[in-house]
Amino acid sequence: MVKISEFQMKDVVNVADGRKLGNIGDIDININTGKIEAVVIGGAGKVLGFFGKDEDIVIPWKNILKIGEDVILVRYKDTHELKYIEEQA
Repeated sequence: MVKISEFQMKDVVNVADGRKLGNIGDIDININTGKIEAVVIGGAGKVLGFFGKDEDIVIPWKNILKIGEDVILVRYKDTHELKYIEEQA
């Protein structure tokens, strides 16, 4: 079992390119089933937090491949690729 506070401290890494996406800032939970639907990685602040921030990254639970001691490995594609895949379906 993993506590949410421990979950949030782990680095989230995209296995597609090895890039660190950040840390989990929020979790989407389905109230009806009690299951986690997705994790949300908060967008980084721009220029010391001024001028807004990047968009949040939402990773569906099914895209989490492995939760390790220090990192969470996920499969993530940028939103342009995801939109293209959804349009084809």
